[in-house]
Amino acid sequence: MNRRDFVRNTTVAAAGFSILPSSVLFAKDRGKLRIGVIGVGGRGRQLLRSITPRQDSEVIAVCDTQESSLKACREQFVKAGKKLPKEYTGSVDAYKKLLERKDIDAVIIATPWQFHRDQSIDAMRAGKYVGCEVIAGLSVQDHWDIVNVSEETKMPYMTLENVCYRRDVLAVLNMVRQNVFGEIVHLEGGYQHDLRGVLFTGKAGSGEGAEYGAEASGEAQWRTQFNIDRNGDIYPTHGVGPLMNYISINRGNRFTNLVSFASKSRGLNAYVEKVSPGHPNAKINFKNGDIVTTMINCANGETVTLTHDTHLPRPYSLGFRVQGTEGIWMDVAESIYVEGKSKTYDVWDPAKEWLEKYDHPLWKKHENDALGAGHGGMDWFVLNAFIEAAKQKKQTPIDVYDSMTMNVILPLSEKSILEGNSPQDVPDFTRGKWSKRKNIFALDDSGL
Repeated sequence: MNRRDFVRNTTVAAAGFSILPSSVLFAKDRGKLRIGVIGVGGRGRQLLRSITPRQDSEVIAVCDTQESSLKACREQFVKAGKKLPKEYTGSVDAYKKLLERKDIDAVIIATPWQFHRDQSIDAMRAGKYVGCEVIAGLSVQDHWDIVNVSEETKMPYMTLENVCYRRDVLAVLNMVRQNVFGEIVHLEGGYQHDLRGVLFTGKAGSGEGAEYGAEASGEAQWRTQFNIDRNGDIYPTHGVGPLMNYISINRGNRFTNLVSFASKSRGLNAYVEKVSPGHPNAKINFKNGDIVTTMINCANGETVTLTHDTHLPRPYSLGFRVQGTEGIWMDVAESIYVEGKSKTYDVWDPAKEWLEKYDHPLWKKHENDALGAGHGGMDWFVLNAFIEAAKQKKQTPIDVYDSMTMNVILPLSEKSILEGNSPQDVPDFTRGKWSKRKNIFALDDSGL
């Protein structure tokens, strides 16, 4: 697709939402983007590693409440040979001073999940583009609040869902768009990742241990509490984000309702007892089931299954499955089968051969740019998409409606489980515009 076709098609899609006025949507590139980063802990600094080498953007301000994070951030900028950004600290409201600056165009939010809703809303009200790590909000109303403010202020919000840009995920999107799998019928994905050593650490970051909260380090200071307090899919976007693009969710299709189930919780208790026998944390009553399964219906008849699985020993996998009338891809088996085209009838082909054949143009063009970026290069792609959109005053490729749809699965799954696995309607954040919006993800040759 050439640039003229993309702009024409995107203009049609833009008519389906009201985030940016047409006079601004395709404004001329305004040059170097000035960025503020709220939260420079482990994830924030990982994102910075993909931003600091860029010549088209500059991080001019950072905010964090912990001196240890700010110190590591300073060292990172010195090592990169970059000017140190202005620091904001002292309280959880320190970010508001950062947002008062008129010279900041966009903010990246990488703080603990409980702060995302307020920080995102405040940033949009301050006239900043928002790129926010998952999760967006903790209640269904939180998600509506973000949509309403984005529409009111006309400031874009983008969930920084990097798995949408994973190389095999984009290659499969290319295959889907070329009808290799035929009509898509069923999809699966999830967050299947042994996080026991993330949720519990030693005191003061001394390696393996059984501590969380103030006694721990890293994400164990805050993330573990979500597993104690909440029973649902508390990290849905890695699994569902890519699947949404395959079946054009919010862009000619939508999620209609879901139902969730949770297993018993035993994995974290067993882990704490193993690494620190007799530790009182082994007796915690974790609400979050070890395996949470969510099943989703779609307006166009597809079904989707999501799995949250982070408390038990297992290799990493997002468990993707894309199945249609002509074939199937499964990432855990690294296999593809296409009827009439696979080498042997009823025998899997190695996925590598197909994925190389259908490698997405974005990866072909930007592979060298992404070298060394986090998560195998995915971080470069998602940040590049956000930065390019903000520089050019475009809508972000993962917009506020897409972002809220993938994030709202958290509170909906909780409510379903709490109500005895009752079906839950998925909100239509587009307010009916989904039927006319076009699927434009990863079609722009600029990297969006």
